[in-house]
Parts: sequence; C-alpha cells; structure tokens
Amino acid sequence: MSRKHHHFKGAEVSCCVKYFLFGFNIIFWLLGAAFLGIGLWAWAEKAMLSNISSITDLGGFDPVWLFIVVGGVMFILGFAGCIGALRENTVLLKFFSVFLGLIFFLELTAGILAFAFKDWIKDQLNFFINNNVKAYRDDIDLQNLIDFAQEYWLCCGAHGPNDWNLNIYFNCTELNPSRERCGVPFSCCVKDPAEDVLNTQCGYDVRLQGELDQQKYIYTKGCVGQFEKWLQDNLIVVAGIFVGIALLQIFGICLAQNLVSDIKAVKANW
Repeated sequence: MSRKHHHFKGAEVSCCVKYFLFGFNIIFWLLGAAFLGIGLWAWAEKAMLSNISSITDLGGFDPVWLFIVVGGVMFILGFAGCIGALRENTVLLKFFSVFLGLIFFLELTAGILAFAFKDWIKDQLNFFINNNVKAYRDDIDLQNLIDFAQEYWLCCGAHGPNDWNLNIYFNCTELNPSRERCGVPFSCCVKDPAEDVLNTQCGYDVRLQGELDQQKYIYTKGCVGQFEKWLQDNLIVVAGIFVGIALLQIFGICLAQNLVSDIKAVKANW
C-alpha cells in the first residue's frame, strides 16, 4: 500500500501551472470578448448585420473586420485555455496548444515570405492604400483610419497627393461637381501649432497649385515611403514586439502541454 501511495504522490497536477494558465487565459478571454463586442456593435451601428450585402459593397478595408476577427480568435483561444486549465480538460488544452501553434506557424511563415517577397508586398501595399483612397467617403471607420495614418506618418496618398485623383470627390476632372475637387483630406495638411480649432477645409483646391507651393500647406510624401522609413527607424521596437508575442505563444504552448502531461500522468495512476 505504501509503495502505491508513494507512486500516486509522485504524479500530480501542478497547481502553479494550472492557475497561471487559467489566469493568463481569462484575461485573454475577456479582451477577446471586448474586441468582439466592439466589432459587432460597430457593425450593428452600420446596419451591416441586417443587410449582409452591404459588406461586399464597400470597396475598401473596414477596420471593424479586424476587431471581429482578432476578437473572435482571442475569445476562442481564451475560452479553450481557461476552461481547459480550470477543468483539467485535455481535449480543450490540446486544442488551445495546437491552435496557438498554428497561429505561431502562420506568423512565422508570413514573416519569412514578407522578407523574401519585399517588392511584391510593397506592390500589394500600394494596391491596398489606393483601394482605400477610392473608398474614403464610403465608411466612417475607414475614413478615420486613413486620416490617422496620414496624420501619424505625415503623408498624403500612397505615393503622393495626386493619388487622391482616384477618389470621386477629390479628382480634378472638370465634370467633378464636388467642392473638394482638386483637394485632399484635412489629414494631409501641415498642422499650424497656433491653430486651436481643426480646419477641415485646409486641403481645398490645394492641388491646383504647383508642387513647391503645395509643400507649404500639405504633406507631399506618400504613405508607403513614410511607412518604410518609420519601420527602419523603429526596427528594434517592432522586432522586439514580434519576438515578445512569439515568446508568449511558445510559453503558452509549453504550459498547456506540461499541464496535459501532468493530467495524463495522474489519470494513469487511477
């Protein structure tokens, strides 16, 4: 009896691993639920949930998709890891570790492909930005995203202000009745520190002027070039963030696998 009791005591589930994994995943789960809730609320506000066909009508990127996809993945992973750790459910823990491993593999593959096909990625980025320039007025979230990008990177359009000719409201054709004809969004404007109130009309008619004159009022560098420069200037920070995320994923997989091994060892002694 004493030998059997000693063998049983040698195989037990680590409370430290179990509750650490549970605590980590409950935060992850709640964050995922918040992201998912925000995304669904935003879609409901746009009446997209009642009119699914409107999703395909938008020519550009809808930032709400990002909230829904990221929130959904975080919610599923957090649920599996949290309940799996708390209930010592090996099926959920295996699902958690495999799903997390798959995401890690996809991120690694994407990183390698992005490095190997830099020129192709750059072309796709140009295409992506130009598509969103066309759809600038179609969606308020997209509009806010473009405005934020242009203000943050001090840029205008993919390659320059003339990219706004792609938008029906800003193009310079004589048939364009818009007051914004030959202009750019206010987010392209060079900010005046003395101005307390945002001038949303600062980009009107600015592209009717010469390039040298435009530089006094708007940013003339394209967002693709400015984004590349920002990446080079912040390469250590960006790389550190990606390495940190990768280490967290590996750590989560190791914890889940370790807990599965403990559970199996205990069950083997029953």
